[in-house]
Amino acid sequence: MGTRARTDMAAPSQPPQATYDAIVIGAGIQGSFTAYHLAQRHRDTLLLEQFILPHSRGSSHGQSRITRSAYPQVPYARMMPDSFRLWKQLEDEAGISLYRQTGLVVLGPVGDPELESCHQSLGNNHVLDAVELAQHFPGLRLHAGEVALWDSTGGVLFADRALRAVQDAFRRHGGTLQDGEQVLHIEPGAMLTITTTAGVYRAPRLIITAGAWTSALLAPLGLCLPLQVCYHHGSPTDPNERDRAPLGTPRPDVTLLSSFIRSYLPLLEPWPAVVETCLYTNTPDGDFILDRHPKYSNIIIGAGFSGHGFKLAPVVGKLLCELSLGEEPSHSTAPFAISRFPGVLRAAL
Repeated sequence: MGTRARTDMAAPSQPPQATYDAIVIGAGIQGSFTAYHLAQRHRDTLLLEQFILPHSRGSSHGQSRITRSAYPQVPYARMMPDSFRLWKQLEDEAGISLYRQTGLVVLGPVGDPELESCHQSLGNNHVLDAVELAQHFPGLRLHAGEVALWDSTGGVLFADRALRAVQDAFRRHGGTLQDGEQVLHIEPGAMLTITTTAGVYRAPRLIITAGAWTSALLAPLGLCLPLQVCYHHGSPTDPNERDRAPLGTPRPDVTLLSSFIRSYLPLLEPWPAVVETCLYTNTPDGDFILDRHPKYSNIIIGAGFSGHGFKLAPVVGKLLCELSLGEEPSHSTAPFAISRFPGVLRAAL
């Protein structure tokens, strides 16, 4: 296990200093799982969060997230069994329930390529015709020319509870979680130096999982990733100004959902009783970014989870941990490489 050296005799005007084996910036679900995997491997790890925990400023809060095996993209479908296993492992370690298996119905037009890919990820015997759907889900209306797939593994992850569970487990493994500390500066080098509003820290490896604030941290390091921050797939928004939308601002995502409910679940009230907002950090192709900085190989980046990353967080954290330790990733990270976006490396500020 790595050792930690603190400068306890620093002058009052000087921030404290500490050295760690690894530093993770951003204590959302991705960063927390990354830190958890590092601590499990006996790496002395510091997890930094700019806001006081718990908070609702990012992408990991709220009561629930969907999980499923059905995925149109092969890389994610291959990762899901490992993700289910790791969620169960955390449940067992925490001694609490983090997932409720409900099953999932996937609807779409016959012959739709994405639906066909979901079908392939589930295997045979997962198609429900209109009669079977009506028997099992009498309130769900299938329209002409549509087909339904049944994913028995689908269910609900308890988001807030899961985030607390993985952070608690990280601390039990010896990790240090410090919230209310905003990162002010990252100095690259064989030993990176991270300056925050409360201290100066050093480590040979850094993992950035800062969600909507990723671009602001990477720009001074000469990297400009094509990340768009928004609510769902709506208009771009500034994560620091997210609550300043005037009353009465149109909510196209809510309108779309209500229209779907009226059409497919006609016995339900179509308008939501409670609305919670969650920031998406989207890539142009909707795929994650899990890679090393092109210039600084000891800086690892996990970003652009595009609204479908929560369920895969145990695997994402494992992959980012492996990348930071120079290990062969347990799943291919080729689909998540920064190199698919040309021209993102700029001169450092």
